[in-house]
Amino acid sequence: MDWDDTRPPLRSSASIGDNLETLSVAELEERIAAFTAEIERIQAELARKRAHESAAEALFRTAKP
Repeated sequence: MDWDDTRPPLRSSASIGDNLETLSVAELEERIAAFTAEIERIQAELARKRAHESAAEALFRTAKP
């Protein structure tokens, strides 16, 4: 029996709060990379929404008498 046969299959996505004790160094590094990419994606979307909100606010500010 191979050691890899005794381990549970890896999930395709990482979740906040998952048990980290069973993960290898490489798996932990992969999770960091995945979470970093997700943070960057969220920050970009937040910046787009803030820019849209700011533009709408400026539009309505100039439209008032």
